Amino acid sequence: MKVRFGVSLGTDVGPEALGEVVDRLEAQGVDSLWFSELVYSPAIDPTVGMAVALARTRHLKVGTSVAVLPGRHPVLVAKALLSMATLAPKRVLPVFGLRSALPVERDLFVVPDGKRGAVFDESLTLLRRVLREDAVTFTGEFFSVRDATINPKPAAPLDVWLGGSSSAGYRRIGTHADGWLGSFLTPEETRGALVEIRAAAEKAGRHIPDDHFGINVAVGTGDLPDAVRAAVHARRPDLDPAELVAPDWPALHAMLDGYIAAGLTKFVIRPLGSASTAEFLDRFVEELLPRQN
Repeated sequence: MKVRFGVSLGTDVGPEALGEVVDRLEAQGVDSLWFSELVYSPAIDPTVGMAVALARTRHLKVGTSVAVLPGRHPVLVAKALLSMATLAPKRVLPVFGLRSALPVERDLFVVPDGKRGAVFDESLTLLRRVLREDAVTFTGEFFSVRDATINPKPAAPLDVWLGGSSSAGYRRIGTHADGWLGSFLTPEETRGALVEIRAAAEKAGRHIPDDHFGINVAVGTGDLPDAVRAAVHARRPDLDPAELVAPDWPALHAMLDGYIAAGLTKFVIRPLGSASTAEFLDRFVEELLPRQN
């Protein structure tokens, strides 16, 4: 299976620097660039960033890590994705999640109270149909469309991956998704996640390819700053933050060994610490491109 490494720069790259970063990733043969959905930040909107990156390159893939789907109309999401995928076949990698990671942004993605999971499931069902079928008529609890037709479509169907780190999320991935991009999980936890996802897929009469499982990991430049430790501890108080965030590149390699042994093959690496974007990209190319197969 192909092991691949992509770059996520979070809020570190704004509009003025994006072109230079994209050109560099393309020239150095980096597999992919991932855009986080961080509305109240200098980060570029994922759809805009993806379109810019695709327009400047011929090989670089682009993805979202992750974008929120509930609170958006699936047909409009499909229109944007198919527009990009038709212009740049096999280079658009959408990954969706249940809600914003930042509580302050959650009010922006409006769904009925207590219905976010149900909206997500219905959104995924409608989205996948519109991405693949010529004309879709659909009546659900939250969405109704008549003869929804989004063309042109790329020759290869567009895959939809999901984030998630709960049993409910793993069932949703097995039932609705083509792949999984996790985060803040140990290698052993990802091994268990794959078991749950595959079981859910089998129950739904589906199969997710073995090379469609990955994780988002941050790497630092030394000891983890206190603020980072506190943030990780708030999310996972049961673990030492160094088990989830690599303090340095040797620690990252050890984590990657564990993830690969657990069955993951796709990795999104983001910088953490005082290194500049240029320094991070230099180290990324030096450390990780030789690990691709």
